[in-house]
Formats: sequence, structure tokens, C-alpha cells
Amino acid sequence: MTKNGKPRVVTLSTRAVEVLMSLPRTYSLKLAFVRLTRRAGIVDLKFHDLRHEAISRLVARGLNLIEVAAISGHSGLDMLKRYTHLRPEDIALKLG
Repeated sequence: MTKNGKPRVVTLSTRAVEVLMSLPRTYSLKLAFVRLTRRAGIVDLKFHDLRHEAISRLVARGLNLIEVAAISGHSGLDMLKRYTHLRPEDIALKLG
């Protein structure tokens, strides 16, 4: 269920499903994230920042924007563009 109250199917890799299914039902992802970033000495990283990174990597892997929007749940390309941080060197590689 999305924050807008609409149901949505989330596309995950086989490996992601395996990892999630292996977690105990009492597992707190938020708490684990806080502990790991603190242990690693990472400051000013929010869990939501990972969404930006994931979307950028999906685009870099060659998924088109429609495919990425289906995975991320974005209904419009304007918002998706805000999340996509393209690296000039990746674009240059595609150009040859």
C-alpha cells in the first residue's frame, strides 16, 4: 500500500526476495540501518537517500525510464528525473 493509499506491486530481484524472506519477522530495517551507519562512521545519510542511489544505478544498468518508474513507483517522469543522478562518464560510455 502506497502513502497515497493505492496498492502497488513492488518488483524485486530473486536475490532481494531471498534476503527479505530470510529476515526474522521482528527484524527492524530502520534500526539496523541506524546501527550500521553509526558503526561505519557515516554521518548525514538517510535511508531515503538509498532510493536516489538505487534509481540512478538502475538507469546506469540500462533500464529505460518506464522500467525504472515501474520499479520505483513514480507515476510521472518529472519526479523520477529528480531521483536520477546520471554520471557524465556513464553517458560518455554509451556514446562510444
